Amino acid sequence: MDPNTFPTKGNLILARNSLALSRQGFDLMDKKRNILIRELMELISEATDIQSDIDRIFREAYQSLQKANIQMGIHEVEAFSETVPVERSIQIKRRSVMGTEIPLVEYEEEERKPSFEFYGTTISLDEAKEKFGQVKKLTVRLAQVENSAYRLAMNIKKTQKRANALSNITIPRFERLTREIQNALEEKEREEFTRLKVIKRMQKT
Repeated sequence: MDPNTFPTKGNLILARNSLALSRQGFDLMDKKRNILIRELMELISEATDIQSDIDRIFREAYQSLQKANIQMGIHEVEAFSETVPVERSIQIKRRSVMGTEIPLVEYEEEERKPSFEFYGTTISLDEAKEKFGQVKKLTVRLAQVENSAYRLAMNIKKTQKRANALSNITIPRFERLTREIQNALEEKEREEFTRLKVIKRMQKT
């Protein structure tokens, strides 16, 4: 038997303190969950907007690319595409939101210096290059937002489990323990009071 369940005043104090701490912990978990949910909803809304922009610009980019293919020829456009440098400026760092490590993607936009000579291209190809550059930037942002949303969702799930454990298991257990010890002490006091009355009555006779 757990000695902390013995009906003593010390154990009653411990049980009450544990109950108060558990309730405080539940309140903190509940607040944390609400903050994370609010952050998650904002990220979901942002991801939806970014995805919408990506879809629109992608369509425009491919339309410009198709026009350039027709005007210049596919092989000529492919040759120009090989002059576009590989992206190497993306760096991933992290920041914390209520204990959740979420990615922070840093992206240095390339200079507006063209990777090919304009005299050999068409407006359609220039437009396609510009729009695909916008898509790249948006895709980097979308990757950050979606990854952050996933991590927040996982933390919300963990926080919810802890809150449920406190609410459904820990708090009721300490409430029951406090009540049982309190009742046992009160019963013991009544027995002691009755015993003293009997002793006094016997002393008078």
